[in-house]
Amino acid sequence: MYRYFFKRFIDILASLIAFTCFWWVFLIVGCLVKTKLGSPILFKQERPGKNGKIFTMYKFRSMTDATDKDGKLLSDDERLPKFGKLLRTTSLDELPELWNVLKGEMSLVGPRPLLVEYLERYNDFQARRHEICPGITGWAQVNGRNNISWDKKFRLDIEYIDSYNFLLDIKILFLTLKKVFLKEGISQEDNVTTTKFKGNKKL
Repeated sequence: MYRYFFKRFIDILASLIAFTCFWWVFLIVGCLVKTKLGSPILFKQERPGKNGKIFTMYKFRSMTDATDKDGKLLSDDERLPKFGKLLRTTSLDELPELWNVLKGEMSLVGPRPLLVEYLERYNDFQARRHEICPGITGWAQVNGRNNISWDKKFRLDIEYIDSYNFLLDIKILFLTLKKVFLKEGISQEDNVTTTKFKGNKKL
């Protein structure tokens, strides 16, 4: 029953409560992004959702558009200022994803939506991560977030899909708050977030 009705009901209810009670947080963060990073306030990017269907994911912008002398964008590390790092370490940049949750494109808990370019690189096991809606947070996020290997991320994603229930989702939400508070697993060593998934080794 939870999988087919209550999970979606909780997603809608939680999103509406967040927008109603914490609209002022969205307003403050939006104004700060506008002041410190400029326009646009929101970062929009296409991501694959349930069954691989492409949707537009929204986040607060955390990087600048700084370029080199030839007009090429600088590296992620060079374009991520202290304010952007603060948004990411506190996960405040993720707040607009609640709109995706309300629209039914995402859930509060599920496998994180990755890049569209990864779709053709998955094997059959890894592609199972698209059997359900992606989440703002997930089992892989509370078990290492960006500081674990791709193989482990995929295994944790599928483990969640095979066993998720109400109590597990509540556990993941509480563990997420703990991770954010302790600032654990935000990035891999020597990377702003994580390395790109380049596919599987061919034997």
